[in-house]
Amino acid sequence: MDFWISLPLTVQALLATCFTYLMTALGASVVFFSGRFSKRLLNAMQGVAAGIMIAASFFSLLLPAQERLAEAQKGVLEISAVLSVGFLAGGAFIVFSSFVLSHFRVFSRERERGGALMFFAMTLHNIPEGFAVGVAFGSLAGDCRAWIAAVMLAVGIGVQNFPEGLCVSVPLRNQGVRPWKAFLVGQFSGLVEVAAGVLGAVAVEFITDILPWALSFSAGAMIAVSCSELIPSGVAGGKVSSVLGVAFGFAVMMFLDVLLG
Repeated sequence: MDFWISLPLTVQALLATCFTYLMTALGASVVFFSGRFSKRLLNAMQGVAAGIMIAASFFSLLLPAQERLAEAQKGVLEISAVLSVGFLAGGAFIVFSSFVLSHFRVFSRERERGGALMFFAMTLHNIPEGFAVGVAFGSLAGDCRAWIAAVMLAVGIGVQNFPEGLCVSVPLRNQGVRPWKAFLVGQFSGLVEVAAGVLGAVAVEFITDILPWALSFSAGAMIAVSCSELIPSGVAGGKVSSVLGVAFGFAVMMFLDVLLG
């Protein structure tokens, strides 16, 4: 333990976010076994992915953003404005991205465009998570209890990243994308956490100021993708399995977030 605490804070943030990235990659690797799954099960898993994204938007993004603003002693009106504007901006980003992608030949078909939007949303979601881990390690200042809290934050985000890697890769596989390609896209969505974590450790004060905006923006993007892509696609493939999947995915993510703090 003393060895890890003695490492430079940026190195600690790098190692912590490498762990969270590997958990994302592990979740994305589920697609290599999806060939054994029935179409109904894949559809249910897509519903699970939607439930996970909706729960993560609230428990992992909006609530932490509200808590950080409250800790900074911001007023109720300012907190409400930051969360609302950031959330709406995230949703608008997805709508605008869909419009722009529709003009590219490679994304002319709806399923390719939907896959790209899911990737964008999950990648955006992982950036503030990486920032949060980096800020936690960058703010240690030799405090052992703070170090344990930072480690637990990284472990919690890592555990949550397993189903989030699945969120990107399984819907792509369900749309006919080859397993190796779905895995590469899914794991890459978590790779941004490494760079964001190091940046957060280096620029603690600056990142702390913009983190609530980034968190609420990502929440809006994830809700927009869930409502416009994952849920409609799942319901079209089987209403019962999709709805049960959404409920199960939300419950799992809520359990993990509450349990891991």
